[in-house]
Amino acid sequence: MTDHKATAAQATSNDVADRPTPAWLSPLKWLDANLEKVIILVSYSGMAGIIFVEVIRRFFFSLQAPWSTSIPVLLFLWLTWFGASLNVKQRTHLSLNEIRMRLPYAGQFACQVLDAVLWIGFGALVIHFTIAQVELAHMNFAIVPGTDNVMQWWFYLATPLAWALIIFRVLQNLASDIARFRRREPFNLQPSIMD
Repeated sequence: MTDHKATAAQATSNDVADRPTPAWLSPLKWLDANLEKVIILVSYSGMAGIIFVEVIRRFFFSLQAPWSTSIPVLLFLWLTWFGASLNVKQRTHLSLNEIRMRLPYAGQFACQVLDAVLWIGFGALVIHFTIAQVELAHMNFAIVPGTDNVMQWWFYLATPLAWALIIFRVLQNLASDIARFRRREPFNLQPSIMD
């Protein structure tokens, strides 16, 4: 009887996965799958491009843009925080999986829930305090050193935005964990970092 229920539940989940996606949902699904990757690519390309061009200019032409040392550092904020979000989404962040794999199934689920609670709590603190930093830079019209009109708060905005996305990814993972727990499926405690 239990095998029949498990087979029925698996068939239902496969039916949901096999349904065609409505056209209006396709861009949202693409964004959900690729948002962090696009931001990381743009940030990293911008940093690398600026540094490469300015090193060539400095050594061969004795020229250097005055903002070439500030903007790559500020782009690094976008790279690192959205990279953290990608790691949370893929579950490749630091965790004690060796211990978790030795726990009973209910213990593994409890650890997954505890993870989510801690991520959300820490994320709320980060968002609260970094929004104050963004507001301060905005109110003081803080300009990136070496530029005339590039505002620092544009770059500082990366932290609260990325942490809001981290919380969203944590909630997605928690929903997935709850669904797995209800179906009694094993948790993915050894995710691949190559996805």
